[in-house]
Amino acid sequence: MKRSSFLQHMAWLPLIGQCMKLNTLGSMAENFAATDTMPALFLGHGSPMNAIEDNVFSRGWQNMGKNLPKPNAILVVSAHWETRGTLVTAMDMPRTIHDFGGFPRELFAVQYPAPGSPELAAETKKVITSTEVELDHAWGLDHGSWSVVKHLFPNADVPVVQLSLDRTQGPQYHYELAKQLNALRRKGVLIVGSGNIVHNLGILDWRNTEGGYDWAVEANTKLKGFIADGNHQALVNYNTLGREVSLAVPTPEHYLPLLYILGLKGEKENVSFFNDQTVMGSIAMTSVKIG
Repeated sequence: MKRSSFLQHMAWLPLIGQCMKLNTLGSMAENFAATDTMPALFLGHGSPMNAIEDNVFSRGWQNMGKNLPKPNAILVVSAHWETRGTLVTAMDMPRTIHDFGGFPRELFAVQYPAPGSPELAAETKKVITSTEVELDHAWGLDHGSWSVVKHLFPNADVPVVQLSLDRTQGPQYHYELAKQLNALRRKGVLIVGSGNIVHNLGILDWRNTEGGYDWAVEANTKLKGFIADGNHQALVNYNTLGREVSLAVPTPEHYLPLLYILGLKGEKENVSFFNDQTVMGSIAMTSVKIG
């Protein structure tokens, strides 16, 4: 190529880049145009084996998926991605992370090849104004995400993005941050919190596969009562709710995704429960639907 032709081509590059940027913004506007408000879900995910087992919980997620409007994308807040600061996955194709050990080979073979959505990542960063959100290209989909979303949308045809939990912040911070995500629900985004209301792995009862300790059942009932009554401040201040709840939430990471879903609730939106069962003594599979 002659030097004059090369320089002519180079002169077009800034304009091409600008056009690509405009096309990306146009695609974002098209993909996340105004919609009816999407429901929001808190899913008690329990054992990773629920990803491959046919049981009452996996069927509960499947039934929920069949009754949801198909979203433009999914934003998951998983108990299994704790960071310093707030991150959101921004890659085109997130990897399936097998972040556990001691399970059958069949579980490690599972892949959930849902695309990511850099557009939703950018939109999430935009709507969160209380803190700086970092775009992440290293994480992917951990089992708190794919083990449940694969039952909601088994064809892996809905883009999935994860938002991390800032481990340095308290419950009120997370509850308030969640409110900023509400705009996404009006753009066809299904927001999912994945954890467990009762989650104490230190004292599991391996023989009690379909029941819970008395304190675990009491804690689950108490927390559900506050959810049903809309008493979110009590749920934010869960560490003041007595011995049963202290045993139910010995560490916050599986509980905090619930606060994200409660923070999204509109004044007139309905709340319903499903998969409401305590298992292995100290795990509640209770799931919550808003809207």
